[in-house]
Parts: sequence; structure tokens; C-alpha cells
Amino acid sequence: MKIALGADHAGFELKEYVKGLLADLGHEVTDVGTYDTASVDYPDYAQKACALVLGHEAERAVLVCGSGVGMSMSANRFKGIRAVLCTGLYLARFSRLHNNANVLCLPGRLMGKGLADEVVKVWLATPFEGGRHERRVEKMDR
Repeated sequence: MKIALGADHAGFELKEYVKGLLADLGHEVTDVGTYDTASVDYPDYAQKACALVLGHEAERAVLVCGSGVGMSMSANRFKGIRAVLCTGLYLARFSRLHNNANVLCLPGRLMGKGLADEVVKVWLATPFEGGRHERRVEKMDR
């Protein structure tokens, strides 16, 4: 799967870890930055990653900032993006199963690598259930 990956300075370290994880899982990763811990603005990186998803250059995206909230709010400004802040496995699973989330947001300052590893794996592996959930997702995009 093609996955866009972005972070601000607070999410840089976890982004780098996730980049390695995604590569190890066989995914094609496009890293839109940031590339170090110098202070930057998270909306810029959310926009870059979401543009790749909306332009069909990536199937999904993973975004990381300090709390995950800023990236989630920024990403959800774009029609067609369904970003979710996941802090656990239940949210990762049901954001895909029922909501067909196409952007995963992680809290770089609040989540360790072990939990991030599991959240990313569950989020990527869970299919969209469709059915009654399809019309609800369509309503979000109208």
C-alpha cells in the first residue's frame, strides 16, 4: 500500500519509527516531512500528506504531532479526508471498520513505540465493513 507520512517537530521521532515499521511491513512510504526537530507548523504537513491521499498518490496517510489533535483537526479540513486520532487498538479498529478512516493521527508525546506499532498494524489491517456504514461515510463527504 502507498502511504503518505508526515509530522511536525513534536512528532518527528515517532514518525521516523513508524516509517521504519511501514517499510518493514512492505508498504511504499512517501515522507512529506518534517525531517528534524526544528519547530514547524503541523498544518503544513497535514496538507502535504492529505494532498497525496486526495490526489490518489497515496491510499492512506499517517500523521504525528505532539498530541495528535492538531494534525487530526488540520487533516479533517479537507473534503474526502477522514482523519482519526487513535490512542488505542479499539479506536484503530473501529475507525476503519465503521468509518473508513483514511488518515491515522498519532500523539508523538503521549504514545510509546510499542503501542504505536500495534495501533498502526491494526489500522492498516482492518478493512472497511461497508453496508450500513457506507451511507454514513458518504454523508460526511457531501
